[in-house]
Amino acid sequence: MSDPASPRQVLESLLRGISDGRWDDLADLYAEDAVVEQPFAPTPPRRLEGREAIRAHFAAAAQGPLRLEASNVVVHDTGDAEVVVAEFDYDGRVATTGRAFRVANIQVLRVRDGRIVSSRDYHDHLALAAAVGRLQALAASIGSSQPAP
Repeated sequence: MSDPASPRQVLESLLRGISDGRWDDLADLYAEDAVVEQPFAPTPPRRLEGREAIRAHFAAAAQGPLRLEASNVVVHDTGDAEVVVAEFDYDGRVATTGRAFRVANIQVLRVRDGRIVSSRDYHDHLALAAAVGRLQALAASIGSSQPAP
């Protein structure tokens, strides 16, 4: 029996799977009770709990018009053997319009026994919304959900 994949190897598998559009395979990289947090997401969900919620999230992404390829990947090992930090860009294309874009990202992954147990994903959600022409709708939805001053 081989050793479980290292945090760096799991991160590489995640980015390769996204870049290759293998959305159906990605949830298998996560532990059954994994938690994914997206602190900068402008709308819920900002937190996904459990592999099945993560699977549903990836299934929704698979239905969307975005094609993403990770580039300029820099991986930082940390003093914690389970944690890696990745800085990277997504070079993207909107399938419905052909529009190209680039979005900056940072991910902090905790990997145990070859599975992601937690992830904090710092994606530029506003740039993604702009790429698909949803920035105005997003701003309107955020504005309508804010309490009056």
